[in-house]
Amino acid sequence: MRSRTRTAVIVALSAAACATALAVPAQAASSPAGSPALKWHACTAEGSAPGSECATLPVPLDYSKPHGPTVDIAVSRLRSDRPQARRGALLLISGGPGGSGVSDLARDGEKVRKATKGAYDIVSLDPRGVGGSTAVDCGIGEDDRQMLNFRAWPRPDGDISDGVARSRRIAEACARNGGDVLRSLTTRNQARDTDRFREALGEKKLSAVGVSYGTYVGAVYAQMFPERTDRWVLDSSADPDPARVAHGWLNNMSGGADDAFPDFARWAADPARGKDRLAERAEDVRPMFLALAAELDRKPRAFKDTGHAFTGNVLRQVLQMTLYGKERYPTVAGLIQAARSGGDGPVTAPDPFPEPLSQRDAAVFAGIVCNDVAWPRDPAAYQRDVAVDRVRHPLTGGMPASITPCAFWKDAPAEKATRITDRGPSNILMVQNLRDPSTPHRGALKMREALGDRARLVSVDAGGHGVWLDSGNACSDRVVSEFLVTGERPARDTVCRAGH
Repeated sequence: MRSRTRTAVIVALSAAACATALAVPAQAASSPAGSPALKWHACTAEGSAPGSECATLPVPLDYSKPHGPTVDIAVSRLRSDRPQARRGALLLISGGPGGSGVSDLARDGEKVRKATKGAYDIVSLDPRGVGGSTAVDCGIGEDDRQMLNFRAWPRPDGDISDGVARSRRIAEACARNGGDVLRSLTTRNQARDTDRFREALGEKKLSAVGVSYGTYVGAVYAQMFPERTDRWVLDSSADPDPARVAHGWLNNMSGGADDAFPDFARWAADPARGKDRLAERAEDVRPMFLALAAELDRKPRAFKDTGHAFTGNVLRQVLQMTLYGKERYPTVAGLIQAARSGGDGPVTAPDPFPEPLSQRDAAVFAGIVCNDVAWPRDPAAYQRDVAVDRVRHPLTGGMPASITPCAFWKDAPAEKATRITDRGPSNILMVQNLRDPSTPHRGALKMREALGDRARLVSVDAGGHGVWLDSGNACSDRVVSEFLVTGERPARDTVCRAGH
């Protein structure tokens, strides 16, 4: 039960847009009174779960001006099918930044309702700027929204001058076009919007499952509104260091890819792969991959379906996203096989990035990661970091250390990033794969340390990104589901073994 598509763009990157969150005085942390009644109607989007309902919730654009302009937040719910067992509302917090909670509920709501035995109405929301909520647009050029450009992959020789120019253009476009809505995109405002949703639902407390970036949203909400949290699950957490936030998440992905790659290598060398087997031994897969990426750096191919260049960075980007889950392994394996055949001609494998990111996805991602915290501004420092990162972590080619539009952001953050602490109820359960390519286990340990006795951590002997109802580990699924239904957590941090 993960929102990995957006997460692949999230933490894996760090892009930009414009401005900072609107300032909110400390005393304004609580949710303003008087949320309007929600007018529920049947959800009509394709794929909506049968019986799910949708509504629109207006929230303040600027919480320091509660009676000023508003933005619309799209919300949805799937009522408990066992009213006698219902104990509250369970919020699904999507990943990203930029994931749609309404889409997550449409896809996973029935599965979550079954796993929690009808104990909850399953609810979710589209963060401001996302999906059915008030839109945001930076007016970023199409070329700059191509995945390999938006992520500022270095050139084969490690030079980042192209990325510097693009990052500057994106930041300037956001400053010109993003407006107040873009400036309001912050994690703290998403937490405030969530609390306004809780109030509109008529719930004194919420339970929640946050995935990937959603764990940070969940942790921030639990820090701002601890008395309004019931049973809180953080699935695949990153380091919440308030001095770095998304900058740190992006940097940590280099080591995350190294952690997760051996699982792919064993799969790719398994004789069960048949003609798709990439190497006879698992230890041969990494040097084969690196050599092929270097060859594509020197002599790019082309995709037959789009004509786009098939470069070493395309292969690296696909690998990074493939490591999110073993069901994706055939994608990169097929791309590798296509690159190893056909001489110098076009490859017949489909272009993995045929279209640019949408204006909305690019603006939301950039807005949140750049508004939450100030990033380093010296391009030369990024260039030095890339040079080191490429040597230490060649699988990711220096991208996680590269520059982003946040280096050229026009506004300073209007609020300090939230410091996660051990002050609050002991009602948080963390679950984390040991070999996560996006939010490495070492970063989750930082979240665990920050939360202190408020949390328990269940580490899972698995690779991939996302755990509950997603990794196939019965042990972690059971622990999370039991916690949500009964409130019982492990007495101490524990490990779920592979295949259990």
